[in-house]
Amino acid sequence: MQLITPDAGLLFWMVVIFGLLFFLLWKFGFPIITDMVEKRNATIEQSLKDAHQVEAQMAGMLAEHAQMLEDARKEQAQILREAADTRNKLIADAKEQAREEAAKILADARTEIEAEKEAALRDVRKEVAVLSVSIAEKILRKELSEDKEQREYIDRMVEETVREQAQS
Repeated sequence: MQLITPDAGLLFWMVVIFGLLFFLLWKFGFPIITDMVEKRNATIEQSLKDAHQVEAQMAGMLAEHAQMLEDARKEQAQILREAADTRNKLIADAKEQAREEAAKILADARTEIEAEKEAALRDVRKEVAVLSVSIAEKILRKELSEDKEQREYIDRMVEETVREQAQS
């Protein structure tokens, strides 16, 4: 039962040892522990500040990223519009060039047709003239079978030619 009810000497030495231990802890242990707790507390506070700062930077970066995406979308839309405009211009230019080329081909064809028409008309006129001369020759041979008639006809022609020359 001595453990439950200690003696006065045991109690005295327990208090002295406790006081000495408390003094040593107070003098050497608690300052180290409190310094470590304060350092740990400062580290945690600094980490929290850094975390808030990083969080603010991340929010700024997210806003910047969103702005960059928006700018990229606008640039993409602008490039697509420019590409569509260029495509439409190229198509319009190609159509215009095709129209001009078709008009040129048509004009060339008309000129060629006109030239061929003129050539055909010249050939027809030449043939008609040759036929007319041939027919006239046959008629004149028949009518001018005599020398006297031929001389009269030649004289008449010479006189008509001289008159025409004098009038001009």
